[in-house]
Amino acid sequence: MNPQKSTNSQRPPLELWGGLECTVNRVRDEYFSQLDRNGHAGRACDIGRFAATGIRAIRYPVLWERTAPEGIDGADWSWPDERLQALRDAGITPIAGLVHHGSGPRHTSLLDPGFAEQLAAYAGAVAARYPWITYYTPVNEPCTTARFAGLYGVWYPHGRDDRSFVQALLNQCRAVVLSMRAIRAVNPQAKLVQTDDLGKTYGTPELGHVAEFYNERRWLAWDLLCGMVDEGHALWDYLLKTGIAAEEFLWFRDNPCPPDIIGVNYYVTSERWLDHRPERFPEHHRGVADGIPCADIEASRVLATPTPGIAPLLSEIWDRYGIPLAITEAHIDANREDQLRWLLEIWQAAQQSQRNGIDVRAVTVWSLLGSFDWNSLVTQNRGYYEPGPFDVRSPTPRPTALARMMKELSLGAPLSHPVLRGQGWWRRPGRFLCHPPVATPAALTSIAADGARLVGTQAAPILILGATGTLGRAFARVCRRRNLSYRLLSRQEMDIADAASVERALAQYQPWAVINTCGYVRVDEAEGDAARCLRENTSGPAILAAACARHGIHLTTFSSDLVFDGRQDRPYVESDPVAPLNVYGRSKAEAEVAVLDANPDALVVRTSAFFGPWDAYNFVTLALGALERGEPFAASNDLTITATYVPDLVHACLDLAIDREAGIWHLSNGGELTWAELALKAAGRAGIDASRLEARAIDYPAARPRYCALGSERGILLPRLDQALDRYLELRNLDDPEIVELQHTAESRQPLASGHRQQEETPLDAVQARNC
Repeated sequence: MNPQKSTNSQRPPLELWGGLECTVNRVRDEYFSQLDRNGHAGRACDIGRFAATGIRAIRYPVLWERTAPEGIDGADWSWPDERLQALRDAGITPIAGLVHHGSGPRHTSLLDPGFAEQLAAYAGAVAARYPWITYYTPVNEPCTTARFAGLYGVWYPHGRDDRSFVQALLNQCRAVVLSMRAIRAVNPQAKLVQTDDLGKTYGTPELGHVAEFYNERRWLAWDLLCGMVDEGHALWDYLLKTGIAAEEFLWFRDNPCPPDIIGVNYYVTSERWLDHRPERFPEHHRGVADGIPCADIEASRVLATPTPGIAPLLSEIWDRYGIPLAITEAHIDANREDQLRWLLEIWQAAQQSQRNGIDVRAVTVWSLLGSFDWNSLVTQNRGYYEPGPFDVRSPTPRPTALARMMKELSLGAPLSHPVLRGQGWWRRPGRFLCHPPVATPAALTSIAADGARLVGTQAAPILILGATGTLGRAFARVCRRRNLSYRLLSRQEMDIADAASVERALAQYQPWAVINTCGYVRVDEAEGDAARCLRENTSGPAILAAACARHGIHLTTFSSDLVFDGRQDRPYVESDPVAPLNVYGRSKAEAEVAVLDANPDALVVRTSAFFGPWDAYNFVTLALGALERGEPFAASNDLTITATYVPDLVHACLDLAIDREAGIWHLSNGGELTWAELALKAAGRAGIDASRLEARAIDYPAARPRYCALGSERGILLPRLDQALDRYLELRNLDDPEIVELQHTAESRQPLASGHRQQEETPLDAVQARNC
């Protein structure tokens, strides 16, 4: 019995919605609150930021465990009172979420027989206090949450069996029905927006029965709410084998509460591949399904031809229910350009689905303030952060390129960012985690999978200046990996101190951004070569900045910690006054002023003490090489610096350039230490004997500040030094560290964190208990 399809032929244009990651996840007796970590719990002014993106509606938390943890009589409504009114004043429709990947207050759980009635009582209180709210999601993703909490043992109450999974699902769905009943008693016009993950599993024939089961199971929450679960349901026998009475399932047939809008959450991890040859795949993707050793991995990492994406899945859910749809979470944890590309692909798929007759109402950008530690399924507090349209690592949330793109989408304006013309990583050849990749099933290859319609049109490049330098070559490597169009130029191709040369190169290549890594770098020699140092480090960047300003081209250029005199005893931040002690430092300090005077939209990055896997002459590489050979190595013990891992620096600079950030930024991996301490730390983590390290004061020809550690008042964007050193040490003896480092970066960001799904990686053994 399918609900009657919506037949409205005059459907409104696709709307842009926003979402706020608000999980209050419980792991045993520890809670992980996203609202506390992203700062929105104490920052009502975010509402204005959200409104500036042009969103029409927002998935907004009015969470049970935050508002009424000790019961309704003791509820504190002050937080939602202020924020819901602010949303109303801003003309943003709230979709009130009452439980989001949570299990309610401490006194209850998803397996508590009283969970549904208690949540319904809270829902009724919310409706009574805010009778003007029309849209509700009483429980977010009940099927997904039941899997994590009842089948996989990841979240509270940590069940690991089919009965716990099904009981948690029933309790949540019953809570939805009773909550909407209580809400509609106050507001008969209230609408249910019921969200869940919309994925699909594919696999080898040997695991076809497991994939079939997963593909039926994904519908269970919506099927229950629509009253579609009875003796004829495909999973009826499975459900009864849990030992739960048939009456508990049939209750939904007699008390249907179909969604007014089905909310589809879709991630790059939502589509899975099951393979009976686990040895072909990374170890952490291996497990057992129905007694068969196998691998469970994102389809994008395996299939030779990528899946078409969300559009066919929207057709499936529309055909099954005929209920209006909204994409209620669209997000990927990736570098900035791929976040933009992912949103564009989802948006265009929704538009195409509308043209195909599917009633798709909106696309929701998730999450407006980013999210924390979803790469560990929010089971650990590691500080892993995924930015969204706003980056909360700054003192106030900083708008990223996603925020600008949202504004363009909301206005129906042409999308302006040049990086949108490239394919996302999930469609590029370097995405595979198995070799050779798996032949894509014929049913999928029959559908075009080219991604966004902008792909294939000519992309303006990034001009990288400094073809012979470590940093310039590093930018080229990373741009190539990130599929950013670029040209790496030598001084012969563009001399930045020659205005005519600059104009010729800009006219020839028509870049959207310029990254200037060239310049005079020999600090001691600059004392006797001041004219040349100033020409290359000061005059040249000023000429380049003025030209970029005239042509509307974003400029990133580099400065140094040597602009400071070292008299402070705390890390320098961007607004600290400069007072260089040597010619090189003076050339950089004067360049900062000249560049920003000529081009206030330029980005000036102060950094220091490079090390990395791609050149043989940086301090850490030289120190470890000498100590490993048993040779003495002298290092200063009277100059304090902060070290910078080149791959981290390059990635952060590219993200900032894509965001069109301006002004001075300090970028380093932190950690105040002397050069000798840096060598000692690196040797210790590498297990290399450092007894031949000679820590002493070194008399340099050019004066150095005794202390020039860099901090930041604008945002700490690079990982900690210990983590950077560990990644460097993994690569230092490899034949091709370029490929490994770039793959490491991509893999560390994608498989878990790129959405929020590990789907079946943790619980493969859990399905052994069921009989398909």
